Amino acid sequence: MKKTIKAVVITPNDYQSLQGPLPVVYLLHGYGDRYDGWLKKGKGFETAADLHNMIIVCPDGNVSSWYWDSPKDQNWQYETYISKELVPYIDQHYKTIAQPNGRGITGLSMGGHGALFLAIRHQDVFGVAGSMSGGVDIRPFPKNWEMAKRLGTYAQNPSDWEKYTVMNQLHLLTPNSLALIIDCGTDDFFYSVNQELHRQLLYRNIPHDFISRPGGHTWPYWKNAVQYQFLFMRNYFSKMDR
Repeated sequence: MKKTIKAVVITPNDYQSLQGPLPVVYLLHGYGDRYDGWLKKGKGFETAADLHNMIIVCPDGNVSSWYWDSPKDQNWQYETYISKELVPYIDQHYKTIAQPNGRGITGLSMGGHGALFLAIRHQDVFGVAGSMSGGVDIRPFPKNWEMAKRLGTYAQNPSDWEKYTVMNQLHLLTPNSLALIIDCGTDDFFYSVNQELHRQLLYRNIPHDFISRPGGHTWPYWKNAVQYQFLFMRNYFSKMDR
């Protein structure tokens, strides 16, 4: 996109003395936020770098990219940025496990959609993916969150809305091709689409963890949920080490 994009990179306290490469988790922000949103509003999550001996990267997805390569605007190519530019940059500049079994991606809301969208479409990059309160089906929300700016209106561009929703990427999955953890609160406006994603994954025999507990589309919910996401990913990385 011919611009400099910021990201937060969190390493364990003893990173400099570590000999071996570390797994990396990419943690995506939601709509209206930016690369430092997690640090400012979800403070405390960064302790997972020490607890699980991993690197955490918080990319910038602009306020409303939905982590797509927009078919309408060449200045919004965030699928390419994260999967083909940021990941190689992190691998070149940090001590990482530079293969899918050492990379995870998760996020909240728009970032939950983005994490699943990117991981499902780039299983050669990510081995494990998660979502917290993710907008995993965009079609029920045609007038929300500037999605029409990225895709055009649903009424005039139905094929793009069908193509760019997580729900219609599931044919790319095979059992255990991607480790998945999906979390959404029962009071969340995205709860019904997350339930439907869970049903579709069950129908397709795709193993996954599905977590639901009382809670809404709020930072207290995400600050709790992200700890389970990191634990799930740590367990995945540990299995890959054996």
